Amino acid sequence: MIAGIDLGTTHSLVGVMESGFPILVSDGEGRRLTPSAVWFGADGEMLVGWPAMEKKEVDPSRVVTSVKRLIGRRANEKIEPNPDYPIGAGPGGWMSVLIDGQVLSPEKISSHILAKLKADLERSCGQVVDRAVITVPAYFNDAQRAATKRAGEMAGFVVERILAEPTAAALAYGLDRLGEKSRVAVYDLGGGTFDISILELNAGVFEVLATNGDTRLGGDDFDAALAAAWGLGVSDARQIKCALSERDSIEFSGKSYTRAVLESVCAPLLARTRAHCLRSLADARLEPADLNAVVLVGGATRMPMVRRFVAGIFGREPDTSQHPDEAVAIGAVIQAGILEGSVQNLTLLDVTPLSLGIETFGGLMNVIIPRNTTIPCKAGEMFTNAVANQSGMKITVLQGEREMARDNWPLGSMEVAFPPATKGQARLGVQFELDANGILHVLARDTATGRDTVIDIQSAVEVSDEAVEKMLGDSLEHAFEDMDERVFTEARLKAEEMLPAIDSALAQLGDGVPADVRAAILEIAGKARAAIASRSTGDLKKLLAELDTLTEPLAAALLEKAMAG
Repeated sequence: MIAGIDLGTTHSLVGVMESGFPILVSDGEGRRLTPSAVWFGADGEMLVGWPAMEKKEVDPSRVVTSVKRLIGRRANEKIEPNPDYPIGAGPGGWMSVLIDGQVLSPEKISSHILAKLKADLERSCGQVVDRAVITVPAYFNDAQRAATKRAGEMAGFVVERILAEPTAAALAYGLDRLGEKSRVAVYDLGGGTFDISILELNAGVFEVLATNGDTRLGGDDFDAALAAAWGLGVSDARQIKCALSERDSIEFSGKSYTRAVLESVCAPLLARTRAHCLRSLADARLEPADLNAVVLVGGATRMPMVRRFVAGIFGREPDTSQHPDEAVAIGAVIQAGILEGSVQNLTLLDVTPLSLGIETFGGLMNVIIPRNTTIPCKAGEMFTNAVANQSGMKITVLQGEREMARDNWPLGSMEVAFPPATKGQARLGVQFELDANGILHVLARDTATGRDTVIDIQSAVEVSDEAVEKMLGDSLEHAFEDMDERVFTEARLKAEEMLPAIDSALAQLGDGVPADVRAAILEIAGKARAAIASRSTGDLKKLLAELDTLTEPLAAALLEKAMAG
């Protein structure tokens, strides 16, 4: 038996497949939703879930909520809104919670929530359940996914799969539509994160076409903005927000609050999701009219303004058939059923959100796995030494969408040694394997010795989602100049190899080269050097092509001389 778990920012849920149906489990009080909250008492006592939330009003600095927004992040990253509990640097510079001198990692705190879900599940099932599928935002980077996996392992689970939340929601939506072919957008605005994914459902195959999102935007941000605007505590603002989802105005503590004011405060935050939606459509090469449905999930989508906003972007009323709090958990349970074999007519194909590659000679980005490639996947290329007698190569793994290595993010590097060889003779195979959890494994093999060097990238892009969005925007804005720089760099590298070889050939052949031919070659070679200095890509490519033609007789003469000698 494999558990399906939605480890949410605000609430978490757990379930299993029973008799072919996904069933979510309740706690001892009959509640399926477990608050993602842990209270740490001064005497070492610890409470999880609803009991922890009861402590929030009286002991807020000891109640850890929204820990999902901290997991897999560096201590120098900005967290908004600021939590009520103290945070700081833990081992390795990772963000941690600081209570009574204890340095508590977000994954350790998350493991307490997962352990509570595990206990509720085992009480309900009457047996040990030690395998799990756990959901994460689609745009969680490798560090965040790996930290979530560690949290599951700390709780006593073997984590069989880390599953993207909107993909899970699409599984829940599509379970009753297996005979249909459709394209669906899943708009997931939860307590702490936003995701948009576009999937194609066809005869039981769920293929992710594109995904985008912001792991720093969710209901917590709406609550903080409303609290600041109304001069209230966050919990009171959240209570008013929920009430105004059902009515136009309410009275609270003797004051009147209106939906109109709420929407004016929240509009700038909601507007941030538009660019993600449009980019996901562009990545999937679809127009809004090509979609069959837009499915809403996540507690924040209960707000009427969210539903109107989504309808405006996609030109259709959104589908609200899925329970906003439970759809992701249901999908996780279905994925668990697929893995354990109790669900046999479904296949899930997820994608990677950003391109992966390595830096090559000249500072270029060589893409090995393009963004939006279906995972799990493997891809590789063969590389050679660019310098004579080179005895090793540094493999720098990059993530990003720009043509030049410097404009992308380095994920990690490794040194690969090989026997010294003449230029172009060493052969090094590099293979990327992106597993089903979206975690990258890199292997480099020296073909001469068969020796392998392997690294697992456990801390991918440790940057903000704003930086990810900027990366994608810059890749579009600078597409032409990036490509021009790449073409120039490739031409320059060719010239830097060709021009010294021509000088050497002319010296070796001496008077064997007719004076007019020598003069023509030297003239064009001089122009090529000038084109490099002036960074004239078009001229340089044209001049190199002319040199290729002019020097063909030199290559033949050198070969003939070598054979005669």
